[in-house]
Amino acid sequence: MNRLRAVSACAGDDPDKNVEVLIGQLVKMLKNGQEVRLSKRAGNIITLEDLVDEVGVDAARYTLTRYPVETSLTLDIDLLTSHTNDNPVFYVQYAHARISAVLRAAVEKGIDWQKNTFNPAVLITSQEAELLGALSEFPRIVAASAQLREPHRVARYLEELATAYHSFYSACRVLPMDGELVTDVTNARLLLCAATRQVVRNGLDLLGVGAPEKM
Repeated sequence: MNRLRAVSACAGDDPDKNVEVLIGQLVKMLKNGQEVRLSKRAGNIITLEDLVDEVGVDAARYTLTRYPVETSLTLDIDLLTSHTNDNPVFYVQYAHARISAVLRAAVEKGIDWQKNTFNPAVLITSQEAELLGALSEFPRIVAASAQLREPHRVARYLEELATAYHSFYSACRVLPMDGELVTDVTNARLLLCAATRQVVRNGLDLLGVGAPEKM
């Protein structure tokens, strides 16, 4: 702490204004259901590079920012490498990939949704309302995360947004069936999908995590 303040002062900064140190807690590692025992004396340590090699950059970054710095963290290697909804980073990334697939399918059907005007009045289901409400929260979440130095708020928000989207997707048919006309509801739902994809991508980008188009 004092060394960081000294370096800051040497660089011409005011340590009282330009240096803020957040102390993290211990991190435990689980693999095959067993805790990986770490020991400095025995030379049994796991570096951040080791973690990235094991689970990938996206999973490592997302997981390390998903919890408050003052909270002890347990990393389950098997969970972080699984392609299931129990894996938080997969769950959020899958929402982005699913929306991307829907929008690609719309283009394949000849629906030029990008030229449409959004009419929220035709979105009347509870799932649509919940998704719209979740999207409106994004600016507040980002502002609070920055002000409080708590990036985990963005990660947890993305998981809630993904849940809202998956619920909407299950309850509301977005694309028309073959032979059906494209309606105002179709257009509004497609634009709602596009807005959700953009917010998910923006949130993941803030965390330094990729937003895949396909999974």
